[in-house]
Amino acid sequence: MNRSIALLIVDMQQEMANVAASGRPQANPQAEETVAALAAAFRAAGLPVVHVMHDDPRPESKFRRDLPSGLPLPCAVPQEGEAVFWKTGSSGFCGTGLESHLRDAGITRLVIVGGVAAFCVNSTARSAANLGFEIEVVEDALIAFDMPARKGGMLDAEVALEVTLSALHAGFGRVVDSKDVLAELPAVASP
Repeated sequence: MNRSIALLIVDMQQEMANVAASGRPQANPQAEETVAALAAAFRAAGLPVVHVMHDDPRPESKFRRDLPSGLPLPCAVPQEGEAVFWKTGSSGFCGTGLESHLRDAGITRLVIVGGVAAFCVNSTARSAANLGFEIEVVEDALIAFDMPARKGGMLDAEVALEVTLSALHAGFGRVVDSKDVLAELPAVASP
């Protein structure tokens, strides 16, 4: 296994579970378990796990580090020695020091998981690709909710996820399944 790879976990914070618990339609209801399996596999393989979390400056936001809703989900609690970057915008690379950290560590390939697929995962993956990182977005390890359509109504969660993944696949990197990532890691069982 190439040591220049890292798992990048985006915005796996308690508010994601709160939104899901409210009954909002979502794709990949098993995403939390898949993220946990991938994090455990990367750790077992001695590969870096890096966390990006949202700290929205708006006082009404639930994605703030000073609120319980801003805490990491149990599936994505940073372990000792794992880098954590707090962002105030959509991309994990804007104003966070993430790029410098990855370059200093010799990371050239990112396996990206987290939420929400159409927003911060999308922005972070596109930024990573634009900065020259090789990216793989793990389709079954992404949280995706339904979203308002620009001309009215709602886009189904599965449609929002598919459009996001199709755009990323078409121009930014690879879309992969967790079983393929796990198969590439040494001494790791499937989730």
